[in-house]
Amino acid sequence: MPSFLYAIFHPLRTLNLWLENDPKASVLEVMYLLTVFSAFGIWLVFDRYQKAHNSAVPFRHNAPEAADPQWQSLRIHNANLTSHLTEPDLLPHHFMGGRDYITCYDPANSLHIKTVIADNEREIQAKIQRAKQAQVSWAETTFAQRRRVMRSLLKWLVENQETCAKVACRDTGKTLIDAALGEILTTCSKLEWLINHGERALRTETRYSNLMLSYKKSQVVYEPKGVVCAIVSWNYPLHNSWSPIIASIFAGNAIVLKCSEHVVWSTDWFVGAIHKALEACGHDADIVQTVCCWPDKAEILTKSPLVKHITFIGSEEIGRKVAVAATEHLIPVTLELGGKDPAIILPDTDIQKWASVWMRGIFQNAGQNCIGIERLIVHSEQYDELYETLTERTKKLRVGSVLAPSREGFINTVDCGCMLTNDRFDILENLIFEAHEAGAQMDVGGKKYLHPSSAGNAYFTATVLGDVDPKSKIAQTEMFAPIALLIRYDDIEEAIKIANGTRYGLGASVFGPHQDLCLEVARELECGMVSINDFGVFYVNLPFGGTKASGYGRFGGPEGLRALTNPKAIVTDRWPSLMQTSIPKVLDYPIRSLVRSWDFVSGLVILLYADNYRTRFHGLVQLTQASRR
Repeated sequence: MPSFLYAIFHPLRTLNLWLENDPKASVLEVMYLLTVFSAFGIWLVFDRYQKAHNSAVPFRHNAPEAADPQWQSLRIHNANLTSHLTEPDLLPHHFMGGRDYITCYDPANSLHIKTVIADNEREIQAKIQRAKQAQVSWAETTFAQRRRVMRSLLKWLVENQETCAKVACRDTGKTLIDAALGEILTTCSKLEWLINHGERALRTETRYSNLMLSYKKSQVVYEPKGVVCAIVSWNYPLHNSWSPIIASIFAGNAIVLKCSEHVVWSTDWFVGAIHKALEACGHDADIVQTVCCWPDKAEILTKSPLVKHITFIGSEEIGRKVAVAATEHLIPVTLELGGKDPAIILPDTDIQKWASVWMRGIFQNAGQNCIGIERLIVHSEQYDELYETLTERTKKLRVGSVLAPSREGFINTVDCGCMLTNDRFDILENLIFEAHEAGAQMDVGGKKYLHPSSAGNAYFTATVLGDVDPKSKIAQTEMFAPIALLIRYDDIEEAIKIANGTRYGLGASVFGPHQDLCLEVARELECGMVSINDFGVFYVNLPFGGTKASGYGRFGGPEGLRALTNPKAIVTDRWPSLMQTSIPKVLDYPIRSLVRSWDFVSGLVILLYADNYRTRFHGLVQLTQASRR
């Protein structure tokens, strides 16, 4: 026995493979070595099998020419989605009269990217039908097969992150860092969560029962809905397209995605990568359909009897229309309608420590962020320090385009990109002017910006507005722009009242030196999500959504994944050969005696639910007597 243990811990010193002419040789030593090599061989076979069936499948998806910083194209005067109507040179060579088109352009440089034909009613309905047909076989796939698609997408995204970021920058005017944080990082995180935890969220669950049904087994099965629809906003074209797609197909559904007409070009390329991944893994790519149309055609989706769920990300006005249209066929809807997110800065908070987080929360993606910080609610004693800090840092922000052509061939270093469009600039400037006239403090920004080298017309100066009245119009309106509002408070109850004082309730942040106090404040906020001493971290892999005018329902996390399924309760006999439900004679039709029947049922209720054992015993006696009469 000691030699055996020694051989386990020191195999190379004790093993003797040559049995001949060696009295110390042992068959046990040879068996030990054979066992080790056999186990290693079995592991290699198993590992190869796992890799062959579960590892990521590589695929190619060529980068578009427009993603190159040196790419050149026609410059559009006053670029907009209908520029092709005033500049016929922007129309495709094979122009189809009577059809609607959409002009795709770079808002940061006014460069024409592409003019695409908008889907009509017949084409949209055909896409819904193709998705329905493809979903039948996709619903039969295993979670392992779906995970393999997710792994393939994750591998491709990591390897092609720079190209993806440049595509997003070209179509929206954002910076590379904004794209890396808001597009790449968040999407990778959601893919990883689905790979590691998606099956657990959708696996058949066994639920607890009670004494009366102790002989039954209760389960909940999460079945695919069929064809689902997502109508998404333009601010993060990669993430906003991939996020609903990967969740929907992991749940076994097919999906029809209606992207914003502002980001048709980039969304088409991003979704094309998902098609390539599905095909590489041996599946029908028709389970993912992309609809490119003007808003007036969206009701073809929202009123389709084939669509079984709708996820909408966008404005409150359009969200209400989607919800109304969905009632025609009682389609369940998840609405994310934006917000006016506050950041409460509790007394004695280290302003300099958290200033960088607030800057990112305000100016990330030029403020076009549904969970961006729109209101900084700060104690009066720390207001001056916060205002000066943010104003000085904001003055140093560099605005421009990372993909503006340069002779040197390098990518420009900028802090803020442009906004998607200048359609709201007059509204923003009027709101700022009204607040300033009413006594608000402003030393930086407040107006549109004419860039000296980039020809885009959608730049707005980063703005810090202090001493804002919490009841003013600018403090009650979602800005969705690079504008910081600073609001004073004198006590914590007032800060909470200000934070809850809008019609929105999406997200919020609470900053302070004492986490317990931050948590107490967070529980008083009327919103769907709160970060403590951070900004927006609740977005990744948790149920995302709001309250009040910010919408209802959740996407993300187990709750969001299950919202894309039909939960089905199934109850079976735990021991079918021993015990099954039967109707006692005293309760069987036709009822022979109402008194006996009532005594039986009443006794059963007392037996099962009375609050002490003596009463339960009396219930058992009553039940027994009623059944014997």
